[in-house]
Formats: sequence, structure tokens, C-alpha cells
Amino acid sequence: MNPNSSPNKASSFFKEVKTEVSKVSWPTRQEVLNYTLIVIISSVVVAMFLGGLDIVFQRSLKYVLQYLPK
Repeated sequence: MNPNSSPNKASSFFKEVKTEVSKVSWPTRQEVLNYTLIVIISSVVVAMFLGGLDIVFQRSLKYVLQYLPK
């Protein structure tokens, strides 16, 4: 293995990375804000739904355990 090839490989790698990053279609600030808002709202809705299910199952189980014949 040639010890001089390693810096050339690293240099080549970073040049390729720079080229690829320049090709990326970056979202606008407004798009990022909109997508962030969508994720936050979706997370809150799912959390509320799962919390509601948890309450329903908790009360159902409590009712069944309370009124089962002993």
C-alpha cells in the first residue's frame, strides 16, 4: 500500500461529497417550518388518541376486576 495514496483518497472523497451536496434540493425555510408544524400536530393527535385508549382500557379493566365474582 502506498502511503501517499491515503491523502489523495481523502481529498478525492471530500471533493465528491462537496459535488453531491451541491446537487441536493434543499427545502426552503417555510417548507421546513410547515413540515415541523405538521409533525408536532400529528404527534399531539396521536398522543391524545393513545392517551384516550389508555384511559378506556384502564377503566374497563378496573370495572371488570371490581365486579368479577370472587
